[in-house]
Amino acid sequence: MAAAPGHPEILRVVAPNPGPMTLAGTNTYLYGSEPCVAIDPGPEDPGHLTAVLEAAEERGGIGLVLLTHSHGDHADGAAELAAAVERQGLRDGGGGCKPEVVLPGGGEEHEGLRALATPGHAADHVCFLAGDGVCFSGDLVLGEGSTFVPPDGGSLAAYMDSLRLLQSEEIELICPGHGPWVTDPAAKLAEYVEHREMRERRLLAALERGERSKRALLAEAWSDVPEQLRPAAAMVMDAHLRKLEAEGRLPSDWPAGQ
Repeated sequence: MAAAPGHPEILRVVAPNPGPMTLAGTNTYLYGSEPCVAIDPGPEDPGHLTAVLEAAEERGGIGLVLLTHSHGDHADGAAELAAAVERQGLRDGGGGCKPEVVLPGGGEEHEGLRALATPGHAADHVCFLAGDGVCFSGDLVLGEGSTFVPPDGGSLAAYMDSLRLLQSEEIELICPGHGPWVTDPAAKLAEYVEHREMRERRLLAALERGERSKRALLAEAWSDVPEQLRPAAAMVMDAHLRKLEAEGRLPSDWPAGQ
């Protein structure tokens, strides 16, 4: 549990669901006070939800639960957290008010947090922007490594548009869905854009040389990816290929349906 650098109004509680895709675990954030906003409650893990509730007690409880997107590692605990807040209020002799759980569509504002639609990693993904230059980025930007983008047609193009949209905002601190704080948002966002463009350049170079085997394309363009992440990398490569196909940039002899 830790407060954000330079922003004591933000508290991070890390869920115990570590893994190659979740890093140390899902970051749940408490924002503000009297009451606070809970952002991404994480998985339905009783110990984690208890830790979030206990941390929120010192901030006047939880008045609203916000989700950056509907993936289970961010959202599965939302309903139980809201119910637990209600039960806690009843035990304490209060009205037992149950906080609303909200997944905005973008363009909305909740308790001083502006929702920005940022699809790509998920179709329903949003980031939350505070007026003091803080961004809660969900899985658009991680504290370490890169984000998984599914191969469902327009997702990678949407993801790149979302990164560039975030680049147009004045951001001083990113609170990511996984991993450590991002204290140089401009550099991180530029790194993310360049990383995707680098993968695309490698892929195009191999295609232009006549390579058509997906296995060989993956080995060349994602040669630096650890073995345990290769299956995810293969899916990301498919997202790149579908983006190139939609843009009319695949070779004319690319095998149909591959």
